[in-house]
Amino acid sequence: MKNKAALGNMLLILTALIWGCAFVAQSVGMDFVGPFTFNGTRCIIGGIVLVIANIIFDAVKKKNGTYKKPEPSERKELIKGGIICGFIIFIASTVQQFGIAQTTVGKAGFISVLYILIVPFFGILLRQKLPKRIWLCCALALGGLYLLCMNESFVLSKGDFTVLVSAVAFAVHIIAIDHFAPKVDCVKLSCIQFLVAGILCVICMFIFEEPQLENILDAWLPILYAGALSGGVGYTLQTVAQKWTKPSVASLLMSLESVFAVLAGAVILQQIPSVKETAGCILMFISIIIIQLPEKQKDGERI
Repeated sequence: MKNKAALGNMLLILTALIWGCAFVAQSVGMDFVGPFTFNGTRCIIGGIVLVIANIIFDAVKKKNGTYKKPEPSERKELIKGGIICGFIIFIASTVQQFGIAQTTVGKAGFISVLYILIVPFFGILLRQKLPKRIWLCCALALGGLYLLCMNESFVLSKGDFTVLVSAVAFAVHIIAIDHFAPKVDCVKLSCIQFLVAGILCVICMFIFEEPQLENILDAWLPILYAGALSGGVGYTLQTVAQKWTKPSVASLLMSLESVFAVLAGAVILQQIPSVKETAGCILMFISIIIIQLPEKQKDGERI
């Protein structure tokens, strides 16, 4: 079980790397298309990638004799989970995309991971007992967010606040994944949630925007990265990893996306962080190191 927990942690850190770099893709993509167009195309691409992945995985399982046809109850739970998680992703990604257009990549990355505080709060509401060090890590992360985001007048900008709202939705998504992932096929769950989110975004795209094929093609690279890697691969890694990791710990590990977002923004977009913002990154990184330290656990318990 410890090996699975370590693997889950590694997968979540890889997810954070993919998502952190995706903030650059999301920022650049907005130069060509609107939020609904960007998210609609990326989610559909992510869904298609996962449809292909599911076909390949099922074919391999059938060849090896390990394929098991899902029971009606499992299929019902899969569809239910995919629709619920897809709707949450639609809300979270849409709000986040509007916010990213009004702030820097680094700040958007850090504010988005405020779910590290929201998830433990939800855990309390669900009567989950959390280790003291998780609260220490949350406090350090909050200090990092403060140094990065708050200006001299102690208020968040409009773009910062919009991204903050998306963090609440992403926290709900983490809780939802924790509920459904152990019960169903993770790759199929990711596939359904992305197709649902994509369909909702495409509907809004035609209602609120005027999508042009030429503009979509101009943004093909950021859309492809955000769809295939950030969407198809990233959310599948998250879903698989959360089988073995508690939501509170998972949220802290995935919050590394903020550090990767700052680094990617600096390297690719030349959005160099200030000394104050760098100090915020360091505090966040320290919290991630602490949460990775080994601790005693009961057999079968997720860390």
